Amino acid sequence: MVIREKTDTIVIHCAATKPSMDIGKDEIRKWHVDDNGWEDIGYHFIIRRNGTVEEGRKIDYQGAHAPAVNSRSIGICLIGGLSEDNKPENNFTLEQFLSLSNVVDLMQSKYEIKSIVGHGDVQENKKNCPGFNVAQWLHKENIYVG
Repeated sequence: MVIREKTDTIVIHCAATKPSMDIGKDEIRKWHVDDNGWEDIGYHFIIRRNGTVEEGRKIDYQGAHAPAVNSRSIGICLIGGLSEDNKPENNFTLEQFLSLSNVVDLMQSKYEIKSIVGHGDVQENKKNCPGFNVAQWLHKENIYVG
C-alpha cells in the first residue's frame, strides 16, 4: 500500500446496504479483499447503524474508495443507503450522522481539509452515493470547509 502524501479531501460513501443489514468493517473488508482482490478495505472509517465508528484502512495510507481522489482523500463509509427493495434511500440513523460529524471534525483538526464531498460528486457512475446531499448536510450542520 502507498502512503498518502497529501490530505485535503473527505469523501463520504454509503455501503449500499439495506437497513436490515447491520454490517461493519469485517464484512466490507471481505468484499474488498476477497471479492475485489484489493490489499485491504478501501475506506478509512466505517460508521455502523448504531453510530459506532470502526477504523478501516490505516489512516496514513492511500484509500481505495474514489479513484479520482484516492491519493489525497479520507474515505468514510456509512452502512445503509438502500431500501429493502434495493432503491437508493437516505435511511441513515441519527447516531450515524452524529458520528459522521465527529469524524469530519477530527479529520479537519488533523488535516487541512479543503473539500468534503459525496462519492457521487467525484465519480460519475456513483451518483446515488452516499444517498444524501453532502453540501446540504454540511450547511445544516454548520460544518465549514477550508
